[in-house]
Amino acid sequence: MLILLTMLWLALNVRLPSLDEMQAEIADLGLWGPFFFVGLYAVVAVTPIPVTIMAVAAGMIFGLPVGTVLSMIGVMIGCLGGYGIARGLGRETVMRRLGSHAEVVEERLGDGGFYAVCTLRLMPGIPYWPVNYGSGALGISSRDFLIATALSALPGQVSLIAVGAFIADPSLVTALAVVISWIVVIALTLLAYRRWRATRTSQDAPAG
Repeated sequence: MLILLTMLWLALNVRLPSLDEMQAEIADLGLWGPFFFVGLYAVVAVTPIPVTIMAVAAGMIFGLPVGTVLSMIGVMIGCLGGYGIARGLGRETVMRRLGSHAEVVEERLGDGGFYAVCTLRLMPGIPYWPVNYGSGALGISSRDFLIATALSALPGQVSLIAVGAFIADPSLVTALAVVISWIVVIALTLLAYRRWRATRTSQDAPAG
């Protein structure tokens, strides 16, 4: 328990290097640079630092294809790490530390599953870290959590990575990637929300 609490404290007090520092460190590391980026992204995904920063940086540093692969590896490792910490600490401890996010996380994930995780992942204004910790604390199965995270994180990651790639190389291809990926994110957000609402309605309906 003490180890898990220490990990949680460290996760909530991590400082992210600036983009210039990140680019310099990755360049200095040569072939090890992508591994450094994945590790840093995983750490960020466990913390309250918005993954938006890392996703945009991935596009600027690595471009759209490579940036997407590295970001997805990093974000999946980090999300699973937060989920595991929460499973170890338990519901009461974790929910106290979610702060202002606790109410919406408990409302959406309580008695939820795959579509609940998808909805929160895609919902604007909800960072990754409370979804990770909330899913572990509220008993979302690891299978539902991992599949929902992979499927719902990908379009959002691509949309942000495309923005970074467009900043570094404002071409027609990167511009189209930005537009298409954001259309996909909006469509999936609406679909996941409707499926989640339908699931909750059927659960709340009185037995006949």
